[in-house]
Amino acid sequence: MSAWKPTVRTLRDLLVDGERRLSKAGVPSPRVDAELLLAHALGVPRGRLFLSDPVESSDGVRFEALLIRRLARVPLQHILGEAPFRHLLLQVGRGVFVPRPETEIVAEFVIAALGRDGGSRVVVDLCTGSGAIALAIATEVQGVVVHAVELETAALEWAARNVEAHAGSVDGVGSQLHLHQGDATMVHLGVLASLVGKVDVVVSNPPYIPDDAVPRDPEVRDYDPPRALYGGHDGLDVVRGLAISAASLLRPGGLLVIEHGDAQGEDSGAAGVPYVLRESGSFSEVIDHPDLGGRDRMTSASRVAETVSHG
Repeated sequence: MSAWKPTVRTLRDLLVDGERRLSKAGVPSPRVDAELLLAHALGVPRGRLFLSDPVESSDGVRFEALLIRRLARVPLQHILGEAPFRHLLLQVGRGVFVPRPETEIVAEFVIAALGRDGGSRVVVDLCTGSGAIALAIATEVQGVVVHAVELETAALEWAARNVEAHAGSVDGVGSQLHLHQGDATMVHLGVLASLVGKVDVVVSNPPYIPDDAVPRDPEVRDYDPPRALYGGHDGLDVVRGLAISAASLLRPGGLLVIEHGDAQGEDSGAAGVPYVLRESGSFSEVIDHPDLGGRDRMTSASRVAETVSHG
């Protein structure tokens, strides 16, 4: 790994050098990452980089320190300390799953289903992680009550930071957001027992990677918490338990939305989330939805009414 060269004279030179080194190291988006790191080192927005400006030695040192971490494949979001999610900037770091653009589509689906004026709807976000989905809903839909559940203490602490940072936006639309520590597969028996049969929407981005399908990207493999990634031998252990919790929490006709891997959709048969939900007997209108790239990445379903036997 080559060291930063003090002969660099302008910010553009720094940027070009950083992009070249990141590209050589296999970083997927070297230009964008170099720009964001340089802006962070200078303490300015990315759009305010005046690349013809001369380099202050202190700027070069700060940029080099950040660049070295990224060359080592530390996630960009960990270096910057934040990750964008829809209109939000969320604090992230060790111990919490970094929210992905794919999950923004899940949040958008729920927001559209609720309508921007949600009224007195109750939403539960299971496996909330950083609080991304819960906060998107609570800040974009008026008057909803959102309960966000996370099992891991480290992730819950990140979620608490984000809820505190965006509390004004939640209050501004007349919504509420409550954090709970609990197991998504048993939440109906624990922290959310009082909500059984009363919830309008349950949404989740659960761990769904099969245990033996270790991600190739070091940023995911080495930094995202394992319990936020892996879901058993077929990746669906948490989904199966989550379906039981959701069936208990949802009112008849309530909506369940689950993100899943692109190999766990409708065409995957018994290895897919739609199959799990149909086999549970608790859901109808089970529909798989593609992401922007056309890959199956999300399943929605409606809670059926319980049948009562009079025999």
